[in-house]
Amino acid sequence: MSRARTGPATARGARRAEHRARADYTGGVYGSMLAASVVIGAGSLGSFPRAELVLLLLLTGVVFWIAHVHAQLFGARLAQRAPGRRVVLRVCREEWPIVKAAVPPAAAVAVSPLLGLDVQGAFWLALSVAVAGQVGWSVAAARHAGASLRLVAVTASVNLLLGLLIISFKFVLKH
Repeated sequence: MSRARTGPATARGARRAEHRARADYTGGVYGSMLAASVVIGAGSLGSFPRAELVLLLLLTGVVFWIAHVHAQLFGARLAQRAPGRRVVLRVCREEWPIVKAAVPPAAAVAVSPLLGLDVQGAFWLALSVAVAGQVGWSVAAARHAGASLRLVAVTASVNLLLGLLIISFKFVLKH
């Protein structure tokens, strides 16, 4: 006869699973918004604008990943005690979606010559892919959380509006 587990161990496991799922999705949404912002802010690049934008997207994702890992590890935990190796690796893994979200826009820039796009077209393609990623991550998070279709539509709409707001900056900055 098997007994269902209850108590602190089960609750702790449920909280860990919830945190892991939330971190994956929030990191993806955040990383996609970051990638869109990088494309907007890139402006004019040097002699190799596509390669520079790919590197800028990926390296910015890595820098923000490191910043998030640092904040997670040392913001709350340092006051308690130094984090162990297992904790460091777990936090690195949980925050990795920030970097993963930069890959599709960077790949879009990399393949843009194959699509016959000039540099400006590559920027717009990367921006579109980043916003689509932002909406996609938010929809995945809502679906994973068991949200109603109405709530899924709301989160998709809010993230699309945020993406369009970022795109509007491109027109305002005119670079």
